[in-house]
Amino acid sequence: MTIGQLARVLAVPVSTLRYYERVGLVVPRRRSPGGYRLYGLEELRRVEFIRQAQQLGLALEQIAQLLHLSTCGAEAQRTVEQLLVRRLAQVEQQLRQLQQLRRRLRLALRHCRSSRCQCVVLSKLQQPLGTPRKTHS
Repeated sequence: MTIGQLARVLAVPVSTLRYYERVGLVVPRRRSPGGYRLYGLEELRRVEFIRQAQQLGLALEQIAQLLHLSTCGAEAQRTVEQLLVRRLAQVEQQLRQLQQLRRRLRLALRHCRSSRCQCVVLSKLQQPLGTPRKTHS
């Protein structure tokens, strides 16, 4: 199939497939006499794998590392496990940061709702630069 056909089947922009080719993640099976990229089932599965890995939050460099693993042996399994452990740690850190942000937003909202005369949030934003600000944790 051509790059356009592959893009339609996968519901991805042609530019995405060209980028994957440029960075070496996907290589067309061959080219037509007219120079069109031609892809097969293997390339389709490869792009599906790339998209699924991206949904896990893996970077293209990490995905490339996974794609270069040619066996399912113990070393490959360790590499995949290490990669997933690192990604999970990143996600857990992001969750902690988001939970902290949620607490701060809830606190700001409580202050905003309880202040009858002046919005505490706006008053903090209106302080001149260099004025010490009281922080809430």
